[in-house]
Amino acid sequence: MALSLIGLAVWLSFRGLTDDRQIAIISAISGKKLGDLPDSPDEWHGRIDYQKLDRQFAELAKRPEMAGLAVAVVEDGELRFVRTYGVTDHKTNAPVTTATVFRWASVSKTVTGALAATLANEGVVDLKLPVASWETSLRLPGGAENRISLGQLLAHQTGLTKNAYDEKLEEGQSPGTLRGELETAPLQCEPGTCYSYQNVAFDTASEILGKAAQRAFPDSVSERLFLPLGMTSASYGMAGLVQSKSWARPHNGQSVRPVRETYWRVPAAAGVNSNIVDFARWMQASMGLRRDVLSASVLKITHSPRVDTARLYGGLLRAVNSNAKYGLGWRSFTYDGVRLAGHSGAVDGYRATMIFEPATQTGAVVMWNSNWGRPFRIPFAVIDSYHQRTESRWLDLDDVALPAPLSEDAQP
Repeated sequence: MALSLIGLAVWLSFRGLTDDRQIAIISAISGKKLGDLPDSPDEWHGRIDYQKLDRQFAELAKRPEMAGLAVAVVEDGELRFVRTYGVTDHKTNAPVTTATVFRWASVSKTVTGALAATLANEGVVDLKLPVASWETSLRLPGGAENRISLGQLLAHQTGLTKNAYDEKLEEGQSPGTLRGELETAPLQCEPGTCYSYQNVAFDTASEILGKAAQRAFPDSVSERLFLPLGMTSASYGMAGLVQSKSWARPHNGQSVRPVRETYWRVPAAAGVNSNIVDFARWMQASMGLRRDVLSASVLKITHSPRVDTARLYGGLLRAVNSNAKYGLGWRSFTYDGVRLAGHSGAVDGYRATMIFEPATQTGAVVMWNSNWGRPFRIPFAVIDSYHQRTESRWLDLDDVALPAPLSEDAQP
């Protein structure tokens, strides 16, 4: 361990970080104690009924639509529950552990928003300046890149139709080339006047923030956010997943899916991988519990609503949320009288969600390696348990037939 920390210090010095910054990063990593995780019933304490939830999570993971599942719960700001279920691969039946790496998919946008807010707070970027001032690859209809600001880009206010050119990205076309071709894409509204979710256009942020930080975008995130938070499993790119000792293979039901690089090629939109413990660390930092990394002013910039959106999710979840808004890569909405924040994500064979209540610093992070949407309900079951809502039925499976169709996928 000592030699590895010395090596890390040398690497950080080559990256140009100050001595104080190096010490902060090394201290965070050296203090990591995976053995202290609350992963057994005798360690689960609080208002939330963890033993009931554990039984429900286990039953959910046994469904034929599922492969593996990882869940962590933060209650009143403290990590109170970490548990894994199922398998990383139905072919080998290797179990999911707390070290298993999954994909965050579009939850990655919360990281991009936080980096943008950090650089804005330092005066390195101006969120109000037009995107074109950074000489990026993005071209919008009518030259709107000269009017749309970085803040509007990160709040999905380009005016493009939803998920513009995602299908071309999936065909293997270059993200940079596609951004240039967006100038002929159809518009949903006048740029800057509505919300319309994007991936290809959103990833323009990787160009802007990389230039601003004078580092490749993934390196800047690692140095400024992941490493200081002790998130040593967090990475960008396919290699960061498949080179991990334990990693979740993508599934559709019982079938293992091929691993495709598609959305890793838009890292600001969907590039992050990590294990469940580091996902929980990110949520705690986003709650304001690591002000040394994400200050109150940075979180205010990141989380402040900038545009109204439609209700989130589908099915029953869509019916119970309201007043949905979007900030810098961040969602917020009202559920049963309380304000929640976070994001969800979906790419083929993987799903992820992070939803918490800022007022109580309570919420859940969940990752699973299948296309089934049912586990998106987990954070709502956690919030209900915290508020002692005994009528909560989010994780009941009586209404799901065998075999069940894919349903209720979240909007990324």
